[in-house]
Amino acid sequence: MRSFFEPGRSPVYARNGMAATSHPLATDTAISTLKQGGNAVDAAVAAALVQCVVEPQMVGIGGDCFALVSEPDGTIYGLNASGRAPAAADADRLRAAGVTEISDRSPHSVTVPGAVRGFEALVERFGRRGLDAALATAINLAANGFAVAPKVARDWAQAEDLGRHAGAARHLLPDGKVPVAGQVVAFPALAATMKAIAEGGSARFYEGEIAADIVATLGAEGGEMSEEDMANSAVDWVDPVSRGYRGLEIVELPPNGQGSIALLMLGILERFDLAGLDPLGPARFHLHMDAARAAYAVRDACLADPDFMTVEAASLFSDDLVGRIAARINPQARNRELGTAMPTGSDTVYLSVADSDGRIVSLIASVFTNFGSKIVTEKSGIVLHSRGAGFSLIAGHPNEYGPGKRPMHTIIPALARKAGKTVCGFGVMGGQYQAAGHAHVVSNMVDFGMDPQEALDAPRMFISEGGLSAEPTISVETLTGLQALGHDVAISDDPIGGGQIIWKDRNTGCYVGGSEPRKDGFAAGY
Repeated sequence: MRSFFEPGRSPVYARNGMAATSHPLATDTAISTLKQGGNAVDAAVAAALVQCVVEPQMVGIGGDCFALVSEPDGTIYGLNASGRAPAAADADRLRAAGVTEISDRSPHSVTVPGAVRGFEALVERFGRRGLDAALATAINLAANGFAVAPKVARDWAQAEDLGRHAGAARHLLPDGKVPVAGQVVAFPALAATMKAIAEGGSARFYEGEIAADIVATLGAEGGEMSEEDMANSAVDWVDPVSRGYRGLEIVELPPNGQGSIALLMLGILERFDLAGLDPLGPARFHLHMDAARAAYAVRDACLADPDFMTVEAASLFSDDLVGRIAARINPQARNRELGTAMPTGSDTVYLSVADSDGRIVSLIASVFTNFGSKIVTEKSGIVLHSRGAGFSLIAGHPNEYGPGKRPMHTIIPALARKAGKTVCGFGVMGGQYQAAGHAHVVSNMVDFGMDPQEALDAPRMFISEGGLSAEPTISVETLTGLQALGHDVAISDDPIGGGQIIWKDRNTGCYVGGSEPRKDGFAAGY
């Protein structure tokens, strides 16, 4: 339980409904939607669309999304609304041109955006209101302006060379400058685009003038996307995957996302007595980071579009693999042969919403890197994501860039169940960190009894090339202890990840919410 003598915030308790997002306007939109008769799906989609306006560096209608929906009867549905590479995608052609990896600034990093199709699919299947109602607040904010939040301003200022592309310069640099916190910014072209989608549905995005604008913009940069690629886009309803962790069932989406890797990490960590350790001490972080190294090595070798994987998704977190990896982790010293991930940054929003019927939505959407590809359609004002940077250009790799393929995705929503009932919607933003972040917050709650807010507040660490990157809130004693265990540790220049959690207390019937202190948002309920 938090100390009321120290800075921080309490978890939020509410009976009827709750929303936790990374932006105040998104949380307010979700709660307003619930109070106006919408359900958790309506509220989640409306909030995400608001974030497409007020957090443009993180998310947009030119990006992708994934979602898990737990209905009141406990049935869980999974949505994969990530886009595919163009039919003309050709890894051999890129390699012949000397390209060894797809840059997040490359037009080849732009796969067909899946978010709009995904938002529509969610409200059509589960919502009480249409996509037009979900878009209303976002359209108003884009047309009439919004005040830039502090974390958004910080991220905006860190975006490199936004003026490189004419569309980005026009839409993302008002008066030719990066906006500052509190400055009012509007996106009239984006407002018009969203209004067209509200009037005609997702078809107005994937066919006609908007699709032609996207294709022409990418073509001018050397991209291969066609209007047919746009028109052929579709979402997939998928069966979730899950694994137990000390009495709690963690539910994730299958590949092409890395949810299976979060389950692998949790399986590894379950083999160790974490509850007997200091949650902020070196022994706990050591086990967590070595588990991450091993799990991410599996990810980088195997994870891809499921149609191209050479192993079954369930094998990525099987008891056999968990046991073999856990046996290689030495609690007394780092095993330098476990492998190391090479993280890159990511810009993503995660939100969770719950309603009075007991429905819980876990939704995540992203443009990947800061302002995605930084290619912005000049007419329609759409920031195009860079998710194709997740492809490999290694010949024969399951995740090799190719026609109609989905890239390995970092963004993952999650749910938790106990005794067959959904008790939690949670997610952790932060690019490659997300699988490790899921394991971290779950362990915080399960092993150390933290409430949702404490679980998100706790200091974080992640693997980096050759070592560890630690937030400056981690104690010197812990850093020294990790060095004694064989880790090279550096202090991170940026906060690591972000998250939201809504927990359903089955004893009181109340929702308990926590929101990421490293972002601008908050949890609220009524």
